[in-house]
Amino acid sequence: MCRHAAWLGAERPLTSLIDEPEYGLLKQSYAPRRQRAGLINADGYGMGWYAPGRPEPVRYRRSVPIWTDANLPDLSSVARSTCLLAAVRSATVGMPVEESATAPFTDRTWLLSHNGRVARDAVKGLCDGAESTCDAAWVAGAVFQRGRAGAGLGEALSEVVVQAGEKDPVARLNLLATDGTTIVATVWGDTLFHHRSHDGVLVASEPLDDLPGWQAVPERSLLTVTRDDVTVQPL
Repeated sequence: MCRHAAWLGAERPLTSLIDEPEYGLLKQSYAPRRQRAGLINADGYGMGWYAPGRPEPVRYRRSVPIWTDANLPDLSSVARSTCLLAAVRSATVGMPVEESATAPFTDRTWLLSHNGRVARDAVKGLCDGAESTCDAAWVAGAVFQRGRAGAGLGEALSEVVVQAGEKDPVARLNLLATDGTTIVATVWGDTLFHHRSHDGVLVASEPLDDLPGWQAVPERSLLTVTRDDVTVQPL
């Protein structure tokens, strides 16, 4: 399993997802509070953000525990954007621990993270190839292939999750994705929460703090966040 979080709203630094909140991703890497499988997320981490004048996101990934990267505090404090995504990884048993297996995965303007596990055979038939041999990379490849064929972000996530879930009944397929202007996430086997404030919306595997306002997204749902609205619909 993994933990991930995203932000859409007023410009803020990546520290707002990682170490500024009491239960940010740094804390969730070694002491998650809501994680249903696994106790620690030490098999790598990654983050992505959108810079002005650059349509494709900037991405930074490591295959080491997030707390061991001495470059992270400086980088995350200056990397600022109106749309952020970050994740810490707990590798599925048998899957490689390498940067190419670490979220966020990216294609064109899309960033994607997978929290969960799925039989690779359940997703390999849904796309032509993947960045890594890990299950999450094949999930990302299937989503990206549908995006390149013209599907929107929500449509691509929904189709892949439902089809993979039918092939692997015990799969956990919580996906979190963004194109820089919208955040879309699925809930399929693990927790997901969102929190709306005056300047934007946070989406996370588990609340980043104990402040009121966090709302749980129901199981087998699709969450869509825009600048103006937050919607939830069944998968």
